[in-house]
Amino acid sequence: MVRELFHFESALSVAEWSAIDDGVMGGVSRSRLRHDPAGHAVFEGVVSLEHNGGFASVRSRPRDLGAPGAVNYALDVRGDGKRYKLNLRTDDTFDGVNYQAVFEPSAGAWTLVQLALSGFRPTFRGRSVPDAPPLDPARVRQMGLMIADRQAGRFALAVRSIRVE
Repeated sequence: MVRELFHFESALSVAEWSAIDDGVMGGVSRSRLRHDPAGHAVFEGVVSLEHNGGFASVRSRPRDLGAPGAVNYALDVRGDGKRYKLNLRTDDTFDGVNYQAVFEPSAGAWTLVQLALSGFRPTFRGRSVPDAPPLDPARVRQMGLMIADRQAGRFALAVRSIRVE
């Protein structure tokens, strides 16, 4: 079973995504997900460590992103040498448990990154939640991209598509 969740070939494909940066805690990092006329999206911005900041993210609006029986999430991306996270949420709330998997795609080359379901770790505001239930791919409602881990400076991650397998 393969289900394409997001394909960023048109300008409308980024409309349901919004930035959630460290400004929610007083930081000054900024990001966005924009459409590139070449037929993909770009998660880009600047991470700043000022005012205890250090992360930038974008997230889709809540909707049915469930895929019962899924074992992998696959992203067709072109990296910039930095580490990113794919974030998954199983509810419609702004805050709560966030399942994260880290990936570091090749810089400058399109790559298919596959993230095993078993590699997603439950977190809450960046801290581990060891007693959270395992990620249930049938219940996924929100998806996001994040850069964190004190990687200050400009970043740009190109994304053609995100699918679940």
